Amino acid sequence: MRPDYKNWMPKGMVISAAAAAVVFLVLFVVFGLTGIVSGTLKTVLFIVFLAGAVICLCVSVWMILLYRAFSYNGKRRLSKQIVDGVAEYVSVPDGGKGLDVGCGSGALTIACAKRNPNASFIGVDRWGREYASYNKPLCEANAKAEGVDNVTFERGDAVKLVFPDESFDAVTSNYVYHNIPGDRQRYLLETLRVLKKGGTFAIHDIFSKSRYGDMQAFVEKLKAMGYESARLIPTDNGKFIRKGEAAWTELAGSAILLGKK
Repeated sequence: MRPDYKNWMPKGMVISAAAAAVVFLVLFVVFGLTGIVSGTLKTVLFIVFLAGAVICLCVSVWMILLYRAFSYNGKRRLSKQIVDGVAEYVSVPDGGKGLDVGCGSGALTIACAKRNPNASFIGVDRWGREYASYNKPLCEANAKAEGVDNVTFERGDAVKLVFPDESFDAVTSNYVYHNIPGDRQRYLLETLRVLKKGGTFAIHDIFSKSRYGDMQAFVEKLKAMGYESARLIPTDNGKFIRKGEAAWTELAGSAILLGKK
C-alpha cells in the first residue's frame, strides 16, 4: 500500500480547463468559421470564441505543468521536496506534542512524525470544498501506509484553534494562511498562541507584502513580545524552489517563519 498525498493542483481543475478550451474551440469552429451566422455577429463570435479557446488552452498547459511539478510520482516532486524541507526544521522532545495546522492530505504531519518518532503529532484541517479530495480518512490511510502511528487528525479551523494556550512543543504549517482572507498576521499569532514557552515554530508560506504586510516588522514584534528567536528564511531562492520556478508556479515570496517562543 502506497500513500496518496494527492496533488496541489487538483486533477479536476486541469480537466475542467481543458474541457473549457475544447468547448470554446468547437464554438469557434461552429459560429466563427461556418455560415450559421454572418456580419458583425459572426465577427464578434469569431473573436470571443477564439480568445476563449486560446486563454483556456494556455491555462490548461500551465495547470498541466503545475500538476507534473507537484506530483509525488513525477520527476520534480516539488511538493515532497518542500514538505521534507519544512519537516527538517520541526523538532519535538521525546514525549512532546506537535501541531500541524492545515494538514491537507497529512503529508507534513506524517513527515514530522517520522522525524520525531518519540513524540506525537496532531494534524488539523477544515477540509473544505476547495480541496475536496483531502479529508480525515485520507490522512489516516496515508499514515497507515507510511507505517506511522504517532499521529492523529482532527477537523479544525486555523483562524480559531480549539486548543488551550501553550498546548504544544512545536507548531508548523505549509502554505495555509495565504489561502485565508483577512488579517494573516493575526492568524499566525493564533497558531503561536498554542505553542509552549520554549517551543519551536516553523511556518512555511508565501510571505509577500501584498498578502501579509511587513513581515520583518512582525518578526521584530515577536521578539518584543518575548520570543527567544524569530526570523524569515527565504525558500524561493533555490533552497526548496528554484527562483525561476517560483515565478511560474506562483510560489514567489515563499519563506519559513522560524523561531522559538
